Amino acid sequence: MSFTVAIVGRPNVGKSTLFNRLVGKRLALVDDTPGVTRDWREGEGRIADMSFRVLDTAGLEDAGEETLAGRMSRQTLQALAAADVALLLIDARSGVTPVDEHFAAQLRKGATPVVLVANKCEGQAGEAGLMESFALGLGDPVAISAEHGEGMGDLFEVLRPFAEEADARQAAAVRAAAGGAAEGEAEAGGPLQLAIVGRPNVGKSTLVNRIVGAERLLTGPEAGITRDAIAIDWEFAGRPIRLIDTAGLRRRARISGKLEKLSGSDAMRAVRYAQVVVLLLDAQAPLEKQDLTIARQVVDEGRALVVAANKWDLIRDSKSALRSLHERLADSLPQVRGVPVVTISALEGRNLEKLLRTVIRIYDVWNRRVPTAKLNEWLAFMTDAHPPPLATGRRVKLRYMTQIKARPPTFAIWTSRPDALAESYIRYLVNGLRDDFGLDGVPLRVLLRKGKNPYEGRARKRK
Repeated sequence: MSFTVAIVGRPNVGKSTLFNRLVGKRLALVDDTPGVTRDWREGEGRIADMSFRVLDTAGLEDAGEETLAGRMSRQTLQALAAADVALLLIDARSGVTPVDEHFAAQLRKGATPVVLVANKCEGQAGEAGLMESFALGLGDPVAISAEHGEGMGDLFEVLRPFAEEADARQAAAVRAAAGGAAEGEAEAGGPLQLAIVGRPNVGKSTLVNRIVGAERLLTGPEAGITRDAIAIDWEFAGRPIRLIDTAGLRRRARISGKLEKLSGSDAMRAVRYAQVVVLLLDAQAPLEKQDLTIARQVVDEGRALVVAANKWDLIRDSKSALRSLHERLADSLPQVRGVPVVTISALEGRNLEKLLRTVIRIYDVWNRRVPTAKLNEWLAFMTDAHPPPLATGRRVKLRYMTQIKARPPTFAIWTSRPDALAESYIRYLVNGLRDDFGLDGVPLRVLLRKGKNPYEGRARKRK
């Protein structure tokens, strides 16, 4: 991505629709409700062979600084300052409004170059609004339809000078750095994907802001401020990390409206694409039923789980509270023994380094591979110490074992009768794997496969 484009404008003019069109995916939530986008979201945009970083922002509104709308506008201005060029989007069907005029005047005074884009210009309904937009004093408008993909060629031509300028800067930087740092130092496989999930208003956005050291996400006393899953690239101890803040997850019975359903689906999609998930709890009301439901969903997806108890500075009897939290986890999540628990205060920044080091440690466990030779030595020892139980009068034989994948660690055991091996014996093997190979705290999967009988299907010889 050679340069950065910020999409700005008043609410409900199609900014997120244009963002999704440029990135080629439905990353941003789109709904007819004004103000769906609240935190600015970034992605890799592309038109033909030109690529760039694109920022989807909240709607610009003329509101008090401490109101939610005012804080959203402040987030938009932060994105604008980080951009090489801004696309001021207007709704051509609605025509130019006083709000459009107000913010066009603001943007003309700023340092960031602005391109005026008239959206919803398909057909003849937008012609009058397109003509009106010339009066905004931002040059010739680019007529597009973000929903139908019309006008992308014109947008390409307008953005091309910024791409060429960015390419020239990059070439100059490469020449200046020639002979400097060695190439290929970035860690293979990309950044660690870390999602922060939890109930509404437990402090997820506050935690992410504290970790990155900036007011990157919108926070406040209102529950449910975050709607989109927002990804932020960051680095800790030389390790690239992609932090993903998600909307609060409530019980299905309490979800009302299409928008909240979309937000919940977006949060669960972030979990599926994550590698490690931090389940953030409110220490004053830890491990409610919804917390455990979220934890089970994370485990069922095979993600590595870390539990972070936030607002720990408000707990008086910390030893008793921590003991109770561990006991509840052990009782409610027996399938993932040893889930790490870190007590933190996102507001005060307490124990955040410990939390991140725990995330990296559990990620390494989640990626661990055990050699096949060691596994089969271990399997022989386990079956000698405690043979499999009889099934219909015959002993079940475990012949061979190997790890077929990591992330999460998944093992296959070839046996004479897969359907006859008791669940209690499988738990015995899983607990042994955790103890002997240091696999506590991550989901483990053990698959039973039937060994092939070389005589199966052959006719029996008569004597």
